[in-house]
Amino acid sequence: MILKKFEFNDVFAANCYLYVDDISSHGFIIDPSAHAQELFEFIKKEGWIIEKILLTHSHLDHIGAVLNLADTLKIKYYGLYTAKEYLLNPNLAMHFTDRSVIQNIQPLQEGDIIFLNANQNVSLQVIATPGHTIDSVAYYDKTNNILFTGDTIFQSGIGRTDIPGSGGNYRELFSNIKNKILTLPDNTILYPGHGSSTTVKQEKISFEF
Repeated sequence: MILKKFEFNDVFAANCYLYVDDISSHGFIIDPSAHAQELFEFIKKEGWIIEKILLTHSHLDHIGAVLNLADTLKIKYYGLYTAKEYLLNPNLAMHFTDRSVIQNIQPLQEGDIIFLNANQNVSLQVIATPGHTIDSVAYYDKTNNILFTGDTIFQSGIGRTDIPGSGGNYRELFSNIKNKILTLPDNTILYPGHGSSTTVKQEKISFEF
């Protein structure tokens, strides 16, 4: 597998990942926050075919380029089923001027497996991790020991639960980190929505779980 990280700081300080099968050159894009044209041009230059856009949650700094990319690449975008509630509920989506920004999101459930059409041996498992937002989710590649965590957990840190309109819940967040993420193998690499990668082993030490 090929993993390419884009860290955009001028528009939204957030990580975007391209996760591509080195056999078929098909893959996923995770949390396209901004710079849709730059991402498209890079994908085209590499000769990759992106099959799906995957969202870890619906905060604006993680979805800013979704519509442009989806339209350009002619693909669908996916997120936890509660993303629809988040985006369309005015009490939750207070920071959106256009509440239909990703109205046609494809809903995912806990335990769903997302396959690459071009190579069914490549897949990501959906792990629901609400707490930072009501629709937070992580994507787990068991074969390669990789987890894309969004803003649930960072290197020596966890997501905020006090952002207005996000439906944050500290107890829920803590429970999901402890029971769903830090129970994965110690060598699992965590790729967060902000900052550097870390591992399950390191975060167990950091948080003394």
